[in-house]
This record gives sequence, structure tokens and C-alpha cells, in this order.
Amino acid sequence: MATFGATTNTNPNKSFEVTPSPADSISSLSFSPRADILVATSWDNQVRCWEISRSGNSLASAPKASISHDQPVLCSAWKDDGTAVFSGGCDKQAKMWPLLSGGQPVTVAMHDAPIVDMAWIPGMNLLVTGSWDKTLRYWDTRQQTPVHTQQLPDKCYALSVKHPLMVVGTADRNLIVFNLQNPQTEFKRIVSPLKYQTRCVTAFPDQQGFLVGSIEGRVGVHHLDDSQQNKNFTFKCHRDGNEIYSVNALNFHPVQGTFATAGSDGAFNFWDKDSKQRLKAMSRCSQPIPAVRLTMMGRYMHMRRAMTGAKVQRITTRQLLKAASSCTCHRKARSRRSQE
Repeated sequence: MATFGATTNTNPNKSFEVTPSPADSISSLSFSPRADILVATSWDNQVRCWEISRSGNSLASAPKASISHDQPVLCSAWKDDGTAVFSGGCDKQAKMWPLLSGGQPVTVAMHDAPIVDMAWIPGMNLLVTGSWDKTLRYWDTRQQTPVHTQQLPDKCYALSVKHPLMVVGTADRNLIVFNLQNPQTEFKRIVSPLKYQTRCVTAFPDQQGFLVGSIEGRVGVHHLDDSQQNKNFTFKCHRDGNEIYSVNALNFHPVQGTFATAGSDGAFNFWDKDSKQRLKAMSRCSQPIPAVRLTMMGRYMHMRRAMTGAKVQRITTRQLLKAASSCTCHRKARSRRSQE
């Protein structure tokens, strides 16, 4: 582990930026479920930790420590008791970092291709990882082999867990729903209601459905109960005239049930799916907001923009070059208006 210094920064929404910024684009943000501790993963191969403090209306961040992966880190997730954080990425491994005890990170999961998303499942005490190797793998962190490997129809792009519901988005616009009380069997497979590539998914807090976002600047709201299909709808967002931007991240407030979207236009917005209204539109930042995990915590939303604008580093392997060339974080996603 290593410590790192701090700098001063501002942004157009008058919120508080966590500093110092990583040397490359941030891929995920995860708040501890038990403390005001923020972890960020980034394309510079680093996992960084800050402690967030609040005094009145002011927030401050104190950098604590960092660890390294061999290649860019794409995702992170906390254990439900807040004792450890997990990270995974292009080195095809997931690490567990026991932050509370100050221990060193250990490898707890392996795949045959980059790990793009992960989640801790409190009801099962297992870590689930999704990869471009077209599998989900469930891990007991005390073992070196997965408890179960679930084949997917294509590469995993995103997953979300609200036990016992898990939703997985893959290539080819597949959305696969699992009941984690029977994780070895698909509960339902759905073709995305959106026409273009899935970018992110998040399950409803009440486990009754999920949201899906795509590169076409649109979000789909989907209920699982057949009797509630009339409540399903899609809506446009993260657009500026004829310019259409990718929806890179989605997440719900755990209490209020409202949700946030963040996109390649450098903006994030707050929405109410039940009233089908946008609650607040924030000012656009100077850089795209990448595919970070938006984390809502307690009575207020901890939501931080963390982008340096630095170019993605040169990746030497063919697979990672392909990933970088298809990444939508750093460019506008223009879809054909005639198909809308």
C-alpha cells in the first residue's frame, strides 16, 4: 500500500471533488456501507481510498492508501460489513483488500478474460464476478476455485445485485435475470428494450425490476411481474440537440427510490421512475462521466465526479486494444435519428 498527497480542485456544480485525482480515467466508485470511506478504481492500474468527512454543509477528503493491479482496474465492490473491498479488471483477477485491518490485498478470483463487474452477495456470503470470458463466477473468498460457474450467452457488460435479484447485461442486448435462491438456473432472459449496446444496469431497491442504460442516450425501465408490464417504458436522456451521448452509469437512492444517470455528455441527472419525471439536471462538466458505479448512501447522495481528462494509456495486448477502441466513455454515441 502507498499513501498519496492532495490538491485543490473545483467543478461547475459547486460540489466537493475528491483529490488528488488519479492519473487516468476512473472506472468505478464505491462507498463503504459502514463508514464514509470512498474507493475508486482507474485505468492507471490503481485502487485508491479516501476518508470523507462532513462538517455542516462542507465536505472534505483525506487520502488514505492505494494498491496496484498489473493492468487497468475496471470495477469494485464492498463486503457488506465494510471490512474489505474487492477490485477486478484487465489482469483477469479480483483482489480483496482488507482495509479495516490494514492488511495486504490477496487474489480471490480469476477469469480467462478481463473482469468487468462484480458484487458482494450478503445473503450468500459470496462474491460474484462477471467477465468477457462469457461467465459469471461465484466465489467463497476462503477457496481458490469458484463455488459455481454460470455460462452466459455472450460477454458480460454489467451486473447488479439486490438479493435475491441479480440482473446481468451482456453483448447482443441480452438481459439475464437470476433468482439467487437458485443461482444455477436462469430465471428469465429478456432482449433489451433499447436498440443499441447495453452500457449499465441496476436493480430496483424493492427487487421488482431493473433499469438498463445504453450507448444511444436512453434508459429502459422494466418490471419483472407480468401484471406490471404496462409500467415498462423507455426515455431519452443525455442529449443535446442532435448529439446523443452514452448513458454510462445508473443507480438508485436506497431510501427514496429515485435514481441518477451519468453520461458521456459530462452531466448527471436525477429521476423519479414512478412519476416519470426528471427531478434535477446538473450542469455539464468539461469531460465525460465514465462508467463509474454511482453510490447513494444514507440520507444524502454521495456522488462525485472524478475525471482527469487524461488519455487512456497504451495497452499492449490485442484484447485490451479492442476494449479501448470500443469504449464509449470518451466519445459521443451518435445513433441514427431516423430509427428513434
